[in-house]
Amino acid sequence: MVSWKNFDELASYKKLQDVPKVCVKEVMSGENGAKRVNDYSIDMSNGLSFNYAARPVDEKVVEVLAELAKEQQLTEKYAALYNGEMINTGEKRLVLHQLTRGQLGDDVMADGVNKRDFYVSQQEKIKVFANKVHSGEICNAKGEKFTTVVQIGIGGSDLGPRAMYIALENWAIANKTLKMNAKFISNVDPDDATAVLGSIDVAHSLFVLVSKSGTTLETLTNEAFVKDALKNAGLDASKHMVAVTSETSPLANNPEYLDSFYMDDYIGGRYSSTSAVGGCVLSLAFGPEVFEAFLKGAHDGDVAATNPDIKANAAMMDALIGVYERNVLGYGCQAVLPYSQALSRFPAHLQQLDMESNGKSVNRFGEPVNYVTGPVIFGEPGTNGQHSFYQLLHQGTNITPLQFVGFRNNQTGNDVVIKGSTSQQKLCANVVAQIMAFACGKDDDNRNKYFAGGRPSSIIIGEQLTPEALGAILAHFENKVMFQGFVWNLNSFDQEGVQLGKVLATKVLAGDTDGALAAYAKLLNI
Repeated sequence: MVSWKNFDELASYKKLQDVPKVCVKEVMSGENGAKRVNDYSIDMSNGLSFNYAARPVDEKVVEVLAELAKEQQLTEKYAALYNGEMINTGEKRLVLHQLTRGQLGDDVMADGVNKRDFYVSQQEKIKVFANKVHSGEICNAKGEKFTTVVQIGIGGSDLGPRAMYIALENWAIANKTLKMNAKFISNVDPDDATAVLGSIDVAHSLFVLVSKSGTTLETLTNEAFVKDALKNAGLDASKHMVAVTSETSPLANNPEYLDSFYMDDYIGGRYSSTSAVGGCVLSLAFGPEVFEAFLKGAHDGDVAATNPDIKANAAMMDALIGVYERNVLGYGCQAVLPYSQALSRFPAHLQQLDMESNGKSVNRFGEPVNYVTGPVIFGEPGTNGQHSFYQLLHQGTNITPLQFVGFRNNQTGNDVVIKGSTSQQKLCANVVAQIMAFACGKDDDNRNKYFAGGRPSSIIIGEQLTPEALGAILAHFENKVMFQGFVWNLNSFDQEGVQLGKVLATKVLAGDTDGALAAYAKLLNI
């Protein structure tokens, strides 16, 4: 039986404040640093490893973090989640995104059905549909194959699937599994839809409308934009559109769509890349087999997160170190820095995943907490970021923990040797150099050239960014966020913070305004 306690009620909370602090610069210098790099590493699934040598912990800190994990029952709470307990207290819902990629525990029954069977049935339905599109059995009015798929959605219906598509596009080209190009329309700004529609041949395009409720304002506005473009091209929109929605929405079994694929209320948008929300567009783009490999990687990551030993559980270790940095060391941000251009949109996805989940000031019972919770997340791929905000990270007044991701090999096998090394070697040289530069700094009499060091980081290392590796990395971060929410006693699975602005926007459009709201509306000619 699990008990839900605030973080500051725990004995390990006080103990964590008192444990001696670790100087990253000291422990990473010289031969001790070399030994530490080898010792402070956890094997993940799918050839990945999580190295936390440059984070501000030692065996004493890790020992207390292990006590925290046990006292706050992280393993037991994870098991409660995947076994179907009602974890989303704000909306009184189960939390089942892990079940979309595999079963970790008991059968979960809800809505009168076995939910694992439901998710598999939708994956199979998407597989059949995608294969028919690829074979030309489902085609446009002229009997020609669709060549482009366009996802229309916002928030989790865009950020995750878009990040995953970009992450695998070059891999799929190199491995000859790219079936269709994918585009994404998300912003209600008409320039977004105009730009996408102007870059494609609408006659050979299939549109995937994603809205759980079937009433999302931005998504339905963009759908109308697309339908107008199809009509202007003399095309029947119902032959070019499918819906990903709930079984009770107005989009379900609607003759205006070629087909409908279903999600449910137990998977939040930011956790939905492994559901039909990601499954439809990714299966159409890469083929169902690639999506299945992605799911396998995510399931492997979920299995790894069940290990109660934090020294063998990368997601839990990452989460607990992050809590220590946030609540004891006072670091307010974390930078996500993938040294892979394929992961260029991954930081944007993690912004939503982390900040929408744990950006809370009340606990799971709606009571205010007396400690800080989720950090601000930002990032860009290396080496681009080095020529941008790394200045502040190296020499600014605030210390920001860094999460690097790097791969020994690129996705395409295409490279060139310049001045004795390949581009991939140069990329990898930059990431290891940055880890050490941040950790150890540089002494210099010229204060402009002085680097204090002591800037913590960790790195996830893999052989290559494959579908399986991508799935495992996604699961790592999802489970990290989950564990941190458990530590802070938050409900990481609702997002009331996004609702107020939507309500006010609806009032503005209805002309139901007064005071400053009316004045701002007038400034923008609404």
